[in-house]
Amino acid sequence: MAKKGYKTAWYCSNCGNESAKWEGRCPACGQWNTMVEERVPDKSKTFMPATGNGSAKSRPVKVSEIETSSEERISMPSRELNRVLGGGLVAGSLVLIGGEPGIGKSTLVLQNILSIKSRRILYVSGEESASQLKMRADRIGRLSENCYIVCETSLENIFEHIAEVDPQLIIVDSVQTIASEGLESAAGSVSQVRECAAQLLKFAKQSGVPVILIGHINKDGNIAGPKVLEHIVDAVLQFEGDRQYMYRILRSIKNRFGSTSELGIYEMCQRGLREVTNPSEMLLSQSSEELSGIAIGITLEGIRPFLIEAQALVSTAAYGTPQRSVTGFDAKRMNMLLAVLEKRVGFKLASKDVFLNIAGGLKVNDPALDLAVICAILSSNVDMVIPRRVCMAGEVGLSGEIRPVTRMEQRIMEAEKLGMETILIPRHNLKGIDTSRFRIKITEVAKVEEAFRALFA
Repeated sequence: MAKKGYKTAWYCSNCGNESAKWEGRCPACGQWNTMVEERVPDKSKTFMPATGNGSAKSRPVKVSEIETSSEERISMPSRELNRVLGGGLVAGSLVLIGGEPGIGKSTLVLQNILSIKSRRILYVSGEESASQLKMRADRIGRLSENCYIVCETSLENIFEHIAEVDPQLIIVDSVQTIASEGLESAAGSVSQVRECAAQLLKFAKQSGVPVILIGHINKDGNIAGPKVLEHIVDAVLQFEGDRQYMYRILRSIKNRFGSTSELGIYEMCQRGLREVTNPSEMLLSQSSEELSGIAIGITLEGIRPFLIEAQALVSTAAYGTPQRSVTGFDAKRMNMLLAVLEKRVGFKLASKDVFLNIAGGLKVNDPALDLAVICAILSSNVDMVIPRRVCMAGEVGLSGEIRPVTRMEQRIMEAEKLGMETILIPRHNLKGIDTSRFRIKITEVAKVEEAFRALFA
């Protein structure tokens, strides 16, 4: 029996849809067994501090009468973070950063705010103690007199600390640990996450103070909590990477103030995260020994081109059923490329084990890496070496043709900058591009057979 003044409601833990009774399947998102029971007040009892802007009634305005102005942005110390945010942190914005446990979310935020000397910052920690944060700051090697740490999980108390400190930037780590006393459900529940995020968004918009939320992710790799959390915030950044490798990638999933095609690359070091300004040099092997099964492709992550190694190993199946193992590339796409080699080119790979790895622990979805994957597989199959100064970019179709890809000029410039001597590209991919200014040798191929002859003739 619910207390007086409260009602019982059912929420979907996947999308946040509210229902008056339990249902096996959520009527909004269609997921099964996601409805959880929570007690919510009949009337809102949430606390909101005064921001001095009053509660003036809004009125409809014509589009032509709206005055536009460029957003005021706060330049963050990390150039990679600025790039992903679209040029800096916008005043009054609410940014959500998510990632796996231990991937480095708190380290990324902490080392940035400790380098800001001109603004007063409040760091609200709901998971770690102040001494733990101090130890991390000592490890990073940065201390700041303008950064205030408070360990608090009550939303109402957080607003009281905000009124006391009057910060110019707020960090909440993490939003799943914050709870409002106006709701009786536990912290991290659908209603608590939604309500706390909504109140922080209202504060940010009224006061003009940017707020950065650090969030958890679920087992599927998505931001934990209701989907409405991603709709409430202005920007969603995903911090990802294999913890067995040193590289981390910061992607923009949603950004109301910039492009979602940007990404930042970091390297995890003993003293925190280091920006990788030239990822191509870090992802290519520095070994002078030439080996078969290695092809260098040019991929685009966002708008940044960089060179990456595709490594393949083809061997006779020793246990009857051939194995297909893929790391960093789409397994279904690799199976399609193997079928193209079998049907269109004549290489019998159905009885052989094929292992494919994208060096550096990165996950690549760019179709322009198809040509490098196929060449690496062919190189390993015939045990012939592809020269180290040869790179390639091109999408492979089902008929074995090599299709044009986007931003070829940027790819060629990146290859030339890193000292490549030859680049294989799709035929007719140079329309409108002045090739006279390139010193690199450009070889155009239309079919997989042509690429094979160009590499191994």
